[in-house]
Amino acid sequence: NSLNHGMTLSEFKFIWYMEYSHRMWGRVVGLAYILPAAYFWYRGWLSHRLKGCVLALCGLVCFQGLLGWYMVKSGLEEKPDSYDIPRVSQYRLAAHLGSALVLYSASLWTGLSLLLPRHKLPETHQLLRLRQYAHGTTALIFLTALSGAFVAGLDAGLVYNSFPKMGERWIPDDLLAFSPMLRNIFENPTTVQFDHRILGIASVTAVTALYLFSRKIPLPRRTRMAVTSLLAVACMQ
Repeated sequence: NSLNHGMTLSEFKFIWYMEYSHRMWGRVVGLAYILPAAYFWYRGWLSHRLKGCVLALCGLVCFQGLLGWYMVKSGLEEKPDSYDIPRVSQYRLAAHLGSALVLYSASLWTGLSLLLPRHKLPETHQLLRLRQYAHGTTALIFLTALSGAFVAGLDAGLVYNSFPKMGERWIPDDLLAFSPMLRNIFENPTTVQFDHRILGIASVTAVTALYLFSRKIPLPRRTRMAVTSLLAVACMQ
């Protein structure tokens, strides 16, 4: 109220309904997981291995909701001697996003494993290298997404709006303004935006290299389509 005393009732309702819709949608997603899982389990349609996957996914859904509550709670806490814009903790926001990415990826992997039979490919040296590189690229993309949560949580995107330089410099003066130095990575808006830029460029470079490397290996059509789609989405992003 002290910061947004000029807000109209309709403006407040817009924000309220956005938050309410997000919560309701999250609960619908939870029910979409748990109810069919309980029904398939009761009917005996799940194998022993699949039961473990279903339990893990349902646990992740519940954990995701708990993290969401924990994140929102941080934005409602009174901060003494602070007149900053109320915002949730960037640490909790990153945890909430990371949990969502793990849940989505695990769901997609489980679904595709059931729908599409696994290709029996000879374990050549090139194929093993491609698989290792794909895993490394996945980890880099995941880290880039998490760094984006810190950008959002600190409103770090508002600090510099020029690219490729940040203002007039390649490396801004206040990159290591906080003490101790480790705080800059998670709490300094300039450093957070700088890290996100570097990670984003590294992710696009890694995806491009993965695509170029995959072109040298005889791969099934489905795998080649996946790698090409990954490059297209990375460029669009």
